[in-house]
Amino acid sequence: MSSDFPKQGRLAGIDFGTVRIGISVCDADRILSSPHENYTRQSIEEDAEHFVQLVSDESVVGFVVGLPVHSSGDESEKSREARDFAAWLSSVTNLPIAFYDERYTSTQAEQFLSAAKVSKKQKKQRRDMLAAQIILAAYLESPQRADYNPGSLD
Repeated sequence: MSSDFPKQGRLAGIDFGTVRIGISVCDADRILSSPHENYTRQSIEEDAEHFVQLVSDESVVGFVVGLPVHSSGDESEKSREARDFAAWLSSVTNLPIAFYDERYTSTQAEQFLSAAKVSKKQKKQRRDMLAAQIILAAYLESPQRADYNPGSLD
């Protein structure tokens, strides 16, 4: 899906979930990634409207979707769900998608929030969008800015 991925402009990072979706955005120069929001899924129509509005409001030119894979690099049922969501997102917004390995991003987000000594309620409110920020930041820092096979950590 990422063969025509734009080389410049704002991107949105996505931490896919079946209930909540963490969203981050970067600046047009792709230097900084910032948490944007946690979106609680509603219906297909409302979700589509939300993402179309996000693209318009934030001038997004592409999405980086976190790809959940096992430590072996093998994909899981959640990987397939994320890929299906990405295909839907691309069809709704007419924007290209790149996937990026999201292994341990939720754990990293949880560690950052624990270190910041935020309450349990604040952790829940921020974890997914912080995971999306971590995914997008890692993508921006990577020389492999394309759809790739994450491979094994072994």
